[in-house]
Amino acid sequence: MSPLDWSVLGAYFLVMVGIGVWSKGRVRNIVDFFTAGGKIPWWLSGISHHMSGYSAIMFVAFAAVAYNYGLAMYVWWALTIGLGVGIGAFLFAPRWNRLRAKHGVVSPLEYLARRYNLPTQQVLAYSGALLKVVDIAAKWVAIAVLLRGFTGLPIIWGIGITGVVTLVYITAGGLWADVLTDFGQFVIQGVAGIAMFFAFMAHLGGVSALWTMWDRLPEGRGDPFSGPYTVTFFLALLFIKTFEYNGGMWNLAQRYMAAPNGSAAKRSALLSSFLWLVWPLILFLPMFAAPLIVPDLANAEEAYVRLSQALLPQGVIGLVLAGFFSHTMAMVASDANVISSVITRDIAPVIVRKVRDLTSAAQLTFARATTIVFVLVSMVIAITTEGQGVVLKIVVDLVAATMGPISIPLMLGLLPWFRRSGPLAAIVSWAAGLSVWAYVKWIMAATDTAMVVGVPLVTSLVLYVVIGLLRREDTPQRDELVDSLNTDPAVEQVKA
Repeated sequence: MSPLDWSVLGAYFLVMVGIGVWSKGRVRNIVDFFTAGGKIPWWLSGISHHMSGYSAIMFVAFAAVAYNYGLAMYVWWALTIGLGVGIGAFLFAPRWNRLRAKHGVVSPLEYLARRYNLPTQQVLAYSGALLKVVDIAAKWVAIAVLLRGFTGLPIIWGIGITGVVTLVYITAGGLWADVLTDFGQFVIQGVAGIAMFFAFMAHLGGVSALWTMWDRLPEGRGDPFSGPYTVTFFLALLFIKTFEYNGGMWNLAQRYMAAPNGSAAKRSALLSSFLWLVWPLILFLPMFAAPLIVPDLANAEEAYVRLSQALLPQGVIGLVLAGFFSHTMAMVASDANVISSVITRDIAPVIVRKVRDLTSAAQLTFARATTIVFVLVSMVIAITTEGQGVVLKIVVDLVAATMGPISIPLMLGLLPWFRRSGPLAAIVSWAAGLSVWAYVKWIMAATDTAMVVGVPLVTSLVLYVVIGLLRREDTPQRDELVDSLNTDPAVEQVKA
């Protein structure tokens, strides 16, 4: 890290704080804080949705997979997300938006009390919020590991710096600040990624490296399926990512809710899908070629750091590191905002009656306070790990533990085809999914990643559908809610 690199990194932090301060003026109540009042343009919503799926874990654990297995990394990761989001553009994105436009929903879980009942909403809210804290702690550690690799800065300082800056802009500007920093991240990642892309081609002899490097790499690096990343694993991930990236990962539902109308939300999802199919391939091509540039690494998780140091000039390395920070900070800010919405709208009012009677200004203050607490707790957990355990299995395990049991009733509850499934179906599918995951992971000690990832989701899905068929629980109120999500409000349709 040269002085120029440090200057670039420092400038990035100042810009993030500036975005938060500017966005504060656009936040007048919790609707603005959590959904930007439905005023985010579709293209900005789409870019934000795309960028909210990145974190520094990509350039640590995922980079190690790309270094060791090559093209299979893109196939099971980015391709599954791109296809899943494309499917969700037609099924889920417009319906999330109509929950806000027609029913005033601010939190992704807020509609569950009406769709099922209050106990169902609370079970999903508590289980998801608790596991999200651990997930975010892993992301703090990932960015701190990268910072230590570039600068030698201790883990605790890396977590502290990124945490404080994130707290400043997300508590000030809410979702507006989050979305705008996502756009800044998009620009930074674009410049840094293109610089790395051209640098790796120049190092290997020009554009021809794109097709000649595969013969020089170890055998199998150009195969779409390799090692544990089989066709079965691909299909399991496609199934999971379709739920996860269309609202199962709560913060991404907010992007759809914040668009002007359902049609705009659909366009934003299609844009995000296109970006997922194209951009990660460009971003990770240098990683596929990394064994030719930085061979025989003892720790493959350092691959992207070493590649950047080998190929990029001063200043650009700082830009790459700023990109790493932006990935993690944007995702953490996004999760902090949505968890705050769940606590503010779904959990706290049930526990403390006075919260229901707060004024608009007091609600906004409370939302900002819960955001601060969530980020601080995740930082403390990250610091206590002392940099250990930042590996791919953390992400995969958490997805397996949460996406099926929580996302099945959350997502399928939006669709008219599952109107018969009610509270019993939701609770049983949630409990059974978590139990099966625990059994497969800890009692069977399964090593087949496809089994660990796929079985809990399939269990939740089957039980949700079967119980709905055997014990019909739909009511006129639920039917009215589900049917209302099929079309945009009449006024918004005219504007669209």
